[in-house]
This record gives sequence, structure tokens and C-alpha cells, in this order.
Amino acid sequence: MTLLKVEDLTIKFKSRQGVVQAVDSLSFELAQGSSLGIVGESGSGKSVTSLAIMGLLQNANSEITGKIDFDGVDLLKLSAEEMRKIRGKSVSMIFQEPMTSLNPLHTCGKQIMEPILVHQKDVSKRDAKNYAIEMLRMIGIPSPEQRFHEYPHQMSGGMRQRIMIAIALACNTKLLIADEPTTALDVTIQAQILDLMNSLKKKRDMSIIMITHDLGVVKEICEQVVVMYTGQIVEKSPTELVFNDPLHPYTKGLLNAIPKISSKVERLEAIEGTVPDALYMPSGCSFHPRCKYATERCTHESPALFKRKDGREVRCFIYDEAEKVDDVNVSK
Repeated sequence: MTLLKVEDLTIKFKSRQGVVQAVDSLSFELAQGSSLGIVGESGSGKSVTSLAIMGLLQNANSEITGKIDFDGVDLLKLSAEEMRKIRGKSVSMIFQEPMTSLNPLHTCGKQIMEPILVHQKDVSKRDAKNYAIEMLRMIGIPSPEQRFHEYPHQMSGGMRQRIMIAIALACNTKLLIADEPTTALDVTIQAQILDLMNSLKKKRDMSIIMITHDLGVVKEICEQVVVMYTGQIVEKSPTELVFNDPLHPYTKGLLNAIPKISSKVERLEAIEGTVPDALYMPSGCSFHPRCKYATERCTHESPALFKRKDGREVRCFIYDEAEKVDDVNVSK
């Protein structure tokens, strides 16, 4: 059963310099109980996509077109009041930096109680408190009765991130969006957070969108991957195939930048250049200035998202059906 279906989502922002297109005709689906990774460098449109799903861009001088169908309801057609009834209850989000996302003036327990009291009117404060303490225990916070009364600054980075997860899951959410949830954490705590999210996903039959620049994180938790570059999908594929047989040159570059225990190299291979400024996009394929496979065609013509016979999708002329997909062999 499809829980979330995004169709032709386009997001533009007006600025003094001109109109910036942050997301361009984005489409993907997410089934109930499954997980999707959205991957790309900073400026690729990942976080903006998540904010649009959460309904947090209406007052951001933005223009949003397309469709975001969540459980049979188009979120883009809802009023601010209607969206508030869904946000935090059916759809929740974990933001990148818990220290700035948590309110320093309120205890962690009070912040977990808030969505419960807002969305479940028949729950008393005492019951909400007991449930919040149980949530702290479930996410692995030691001495939950004591921690309930503590403030964010009294917690470690890993514990603050767990508090954010508890807030997001307080109302049995159907969809959890996690925006770089492990970026500021050391690898040990990162592994614990990913294990916790995986466990909660299975226990609650919850869907997850993991937004990250780290393909290693995606491999741990996601079944499907969407790779984004300059607001567009450049590759859409099952996670296993992305790692075993990446298609797009950008995906290959991201994978080559991951250190591997099995391979001894003095220096990792980097993708040359940077993501272009959204106001000054190159003509043709936006990745061509950084692509070692670029041809003359790439400099003046923008590729469509080609669908292969195996169901995978890739935005690259190498895989144009007219060029006989089955005969193409691009070295990794």
C-alpha cells in the first residue's frame, strides 16, 4: 500500500537576484512500512523537499506546484490549520541539529508531552507524562524519570537526538522524515541511533524518509534510494543495486568517496568542482561541468529521467533508450 506519492513537485523561491528553482519535477513513491533514502550534496534540494512535505514552506516566499499525496490526501491543498492537525501526528520530522531544534527553556519531558496533549485531546497531563517517561525508556534513555525533568543542555548529543526521536514518535506517526539525524554524532552513537530507528520502524510498521549526504547511512536503513542533484532526481533505484551497480556518474562519484576497509588507497577519489549556484545553472545537463563522461550533447541538452527495463531510473544520456540501454557498459 502506497503511503506517500510525490508527483511533479517543483519548488521555486523568489529573491532579489531572481527566481531560484530549488526542486524540479520531483516524483517518487513510498509504501507503508518501507524506507527511502534521499541522497545528495548540500544544495541538491533534499531538505527543501522534506519541508514541503511537512507544510513548512507556505510563508517562505515560495511557489510550490505538483502533488504530495499522503494517505489519500493532497497536502499541498490543505490550509495551515488542517496541516497543523497532521504535522506531528501522522507526519513527523527529526531535524539536523537537536541543540537548535529543542527549546532550551523547557524540560525534555515537557517537549515530549506537547504533541501528545495537542493531538490527543482526551489524554490527561498525568497520562501524557507517564507516556513520555515510557517513550524515554523505549528509546534507551537511562533513568527516564530523572531525565524527564532535565533540560537539553544537560544531555549529550546522542541523548538529545534520541529526545528528538521521542518527540517525533510521540503520537504513533505513520511517516517519519529524518533530515541528517546522525551528522553531528560520533560513529558509535550514529550506529545506535540507526539501530533504534530500524527497530522502531519494524515495531510500528512506520515509513521513513532518510535525508542524508552519507550513502553509508542509507545502506543501513533504506530499501530504496533517490539520488538528487541541483533539485532533480538523477537516479532512483533499490539500495542494493545502487551499491552493487550504480548507474549515474554522480552516484558513482559519491560511492567512490566512501572509504572501504577492503581497499587500500592513499587518497579517496573526489568529485571535482562544486554544486552550481541555483541562480547561475549551466546549460544542458547540470552535472556536465563535473562529469568525466560528458560529451558535447551534455553541454547544450538536458537529459530526461530514463526508465530502464529493470525499473530503475537514471538521468543520463548514456542510458537513453535510443542508445540501446542493454548494450551500454560504463566503467565504475
